[in-house]
Amino acid sequence: MKVSVIGTGYVGLVSGTCFAEAGNDVICVDNDQDKLAKLNAGKVPIYEPGLETLFERNAKDGRLRFSDDLAAAVAHAEVIFLALPTPPTEDGSADLKYVLGVANQIGTIISDYKVLVNKSTVPVGTADKVRAAVSAQTDVEFDVVSNPEFLREGFAVQDFMKPERIVIGARSDRAIEVMRRLYKPFVMSGNPILFMDERSAEVTKYAGNSFLATKISFMNEIANLCELVGADVDNVRRGIGTDTRIGKRFLFPGVGYGGSCFPKDVSALFKTSQEYNYDFKILDSVMEVNDLQKGILANKIVKEMGEDLTGKQFAVWGLAFKPNTDDIREAPALVIIEELLKRGAKVKAFDPEAMESVRAYTNLDIEYGDNMYSTLEGADALIIVTEWNEFRAPDFEKIKNSLSRPLVFDGRNIYEMGVLEQYGFTYHSIGRRSVNATETVATE
Repeated sequence: MKVSVIGTGYVGLVSGTCFAEAGNDVICVDNDQDKLAKLNAGKVPIYEPGLETLFERNAKDGRLRFSDDLAAAVAHAEVIFLALPTPPTEDGSADLKYVLGVANQIGTIISDYKVLVNKSTVPVGTADKVRAAVSAQTDVEFDVVSNPEFLREGFAVQDFMKPERIVIGARSDRAIEVMRRLYKPFVMSGNPILFMDERSAEVTKYAGNSFLATKISFMNEIANLCELVGADVDNVRRGIGTDTRIGKRFLFPGVGYGGSCFPKDVSALFKTSQEYNYDFKILDSVMEVNDLQKGILANKIVKEMGEDLTGKQFAVWGLAFKPNTDDIREAPALVIIEELLKRGAKVKAFDPEAMESVRAYTNLDIEYGDNMYSTLEGADALIIVTEWNEFRAPDFEKIKNSLSRPLVFDGRNIYEMGVLEQYGFTYHSIGRRSVNATETVATE
């Protein structure tokens, strides 16, 4: 099939590349000339495991092309995906100016039947707004479909190529058949394509992310309670996670969620509820808990080391909001670092992928390590914020010998308390007892 994707951000680039991998003829459109130059030079502008291989193969074979010519892309395609930014406004609602702006342009261009697909995460009623914007410019027949994405950063290629489910909101049989044909190669193992009305599809995306954010905030509240009552949140997590009604996923406590989806989507759904005069109390609490949780580790540091951190130096492992991505949007690490700097501390950080993002998009006055161990020399404590695999089994003796004191603040509970105790660390984590430094030496 002939497909065009308008917007080459995270969703657009992954979607376009994966559609091409299934044999479709894909044109991706963007108006950012610097990005287009990189894409046409064969450079993938984001870090996403597995994406570069598919990108190179399909670009080489001519199935994946990049352009700033919207008119040519519209003429080319039977299906046109809108994968445009929907940034939050000051009041938390989603800004649709890019989506509706392109819809208006498409209305002046189309000359034959097209299926326009909202791939961006958009509020309830957006399909109707896109339909109205296009209809105001043309009498040509078209359909508007809502097809929300469920891509996890770090697993996006896998999620697209082998989706658990595909949600499609459409009102015409013609559009439904087009979408069924397009997605058939991705559901050969029998996973469902769920057809529904557009508004239900729009709510589905927000509801899914908001529910997962609620699980995270709930477990963070449980972790905070565990510390007060002397319980171990890891035991509690295992105790409830084996209940099939609850499940094991998204039960790991930490320093709060971040990224491009959860904060924005929870806020947007809450704003929608306000617009319809509904008081969504749970989401209000989810956002409040998450904001507070991002300060939990800084509070532990202040409690251990004092309010004034002038002259103190900290090693920070992890800057991205989660492992296997370079995305730092709403990343808890940035909140923690800002608090340390405000109190006079110095910070040297390492992240396998996100350091360039921090350099480019923040003005944080910090140093960066060449590797995880180079951040440690002379530091007063190690702070772990992102649970990259390479941080999980480090050389503890090397850490201890490099730090000015054996002090670790673990915001993701990636270490066993007994191991840190054996090596003689003072160790603070989330929802578990603190370990105080001893003179115990690790045995061979």
